[in-house]
Amino acid sequence: MATTARPATEEDLLRMPRDGQKYELVDGEIRVSPAGGQHGGVCVRLILQLGGFVLQQQLGQVFDSSTGFRFPGGNIRVPDVSFVARGRLADERPPVGFLEVPPDLAVEVLSPHDRADYALDRVGEYLDAGVRLVWLIDPRERAAVVHRSLTEVRRLGPEDFLDGEDVVPDFRCRLADVID
Repeated sequence: MATTARPATEEDLLRMPRDGQKYELVDGEIRVSPAGGQHGGVCVRLILQLGGFVLQQQLGQVFDSSTGFRFPGGNIRVPDVSFVARGRLADERPPVGFLEVPPDLAVEVLSPHDRADYALDRVGEYLDAGVRLVWLIDPRERAAVVHRSLTEVRRLGPEDFLDGEDVVPDFRCRLADVID
């Protein structure tokens, strides 16, 4: 007799080891994305630039890839870098658990083993959940793709600028400054 595995839960996600991997709960499965040194370096450089700017301008909060966001369909997504604008969190403090609001900006940095369809699934789910701006950064290709919607897409090369637009007003940083 065949048995069916039960869908993974938020509790299962919370029990995942702290081993440097990125875990998400997607459609009842725990998905893992191995990162690596290049990936981590890009994330840190972006967090330093974006985080410093957001802190100085008091625009909200920047989060790293240990922060999960609960989305309407029940998935827990964990962007590599995210920003939540001031006024969207109670008392301007993040909760102890998962955030119940989608980020205003979600950033995904592709690692060598990321599947293109998983990355696009994430982008689509972010946009459906109300994320206003998504940056998909590919360090190997030295490029990024900016999504405001599934049809409003802009490609960037290393000399182009990641621009916070109306989501993180006045933030700009050259893509090469975070991928090199």
